[in-house]
Amino acid sequence: MRLLIVGMNFKTAPLELRERLQNSCADQDIVLAGLMRHSVIREAICLATCNRVEIIARVGETDHDENFLKAYMGGLGGFDAAAVEKHFYVYRDTDAVRHFFRVASSLDSMVMGEPQILGQMKDAYRMAVDRHATGILLNRLAHHAFLVAKRVRNETDIAVNAVSVSYAAVELAKKIFGSLKGKSVLLIGAGEMSELAARHLIRQEIGSIRIANRTFERAREMAEEFHGAPVLFDDFPSVLPEVDIVIASTGAPGYILTKEMVVSALKKHKDRPLFLIDIAVPRDIEPAVGDIDNVYLYNIDHLQDVVDANRAMRKEAALRAEDIIAGEAEAFEKWFNSLAAVPTIVALREKMEGVVKGEMKRFSGWIERLSEEDRQHLEWLVSSIINKILHDPTIGLKEESSEKDELGYIAAIRRLFRL
Repeated sequence: MRLLIVGMNFKTAPLELRERLQNSCADQDIVLAGLMRHSVIREAICLATCNRVEIIARVGETDHDENFLKAYMGGLGGFDAAAVEKHFYVYRDTDAVRHFFRVASSLDSMVMGEPQILGQMKDAYRMAVDRHATGILLNRLAHHAFLVAKRVRNETDIAVNAVSVSYAAVELAKKIFGSLKGKSVLLIGAGEMSELAARHLIRQEIGSIRIANRTFERAREMAEEFHGAPVLFDDFPSVLPEVDIVIASTGAPGYILTKEMVVSALKKHKDRPLFLIDIAVPRDIEPAVGDIDNVYLYNIDHLQDVVDANRAMRKEAALRAEDIIAGEAEAFEKWFNSLAAVPTIVALREKMEGVVKGEMKRFSGWIERLSEEDRQHLEWLVSSIINKILHDPTIGLKEESSEKDELGYIAAIRRLFRL
């Protein structure tokens, strides 16, 4: 099949490494163009989210494809691939298909059952298609994965009361405070993650919510929806002394909340603890902030307790989902193996049509004396006979090739019909 997936995720690599790679993969034009320039890569998709960065590729007949992709990702992230070898995962062929289906179905997500990953995969696929980086294999794989994800959601309870990273962040805040009732919250960023966090916070009867975003109009819209107050992005440091909790989730390439800002804010914070939860990748909050007294900083990798509880709750649904994925991966492999028979099927039909064309030409004098209606009936009859003759050999070729036993069967057909 020559399908290869190389990547890093929240289970294999620390946040520091993932964010360097994720930040460099933001420009898909550069990433995909760089991949497609190399002869080893025939098709490619780059999936970069807060919890994983992986390249899905159809590769050529070479033994160096894995090392090439690792080196390429190392170059993007600015690190030596050999030095971080243990943080990569690699899947090939059927294992790669199964992994891709598991990711699409959110079985491989930090928070199992979360709905965001499927949308992120669709976006990554769409970007690859727009840049002419996909072909028959990855197009089929992606669309099959989307159907698998739909089956898993419809046929299991994996998405019942589904949680998200934003939900986990609010649960972490609850664990810290015991209750969020009456607490003041600042959300930095007004994207999907922040909106989900706001919905969960409102249910906890927080006292007030402020929303800062680079586009003030978006902050104002979201503030109206959640009965909060919009904040100009450049002014959010001035709000820090007035809040108990900060949840940061922007797409900024670097730190937007620094140690200096927090130290300054604490002078007016009246000895109240300040809790900061950074669910952005790359991170929004400078890690040194966590060294300040009375300040408690958590990032996306600190959500493990919520994650573990979520996995336990969805254990039975996950088992059913794994069965669905195993069956669909087998179906995909059969489809791929059947492609080996396509050239022979085409050649067989062309041979038959060539014989018919030759015989029709030989009897052209007689055929021309027929009426137009009779000629059409004759052509329909001949076409029907060809289809019936080819039906069983075509089905046989597809079935045999799907079972990985195609070489002898195909060779026999080609020899018998002198193709």
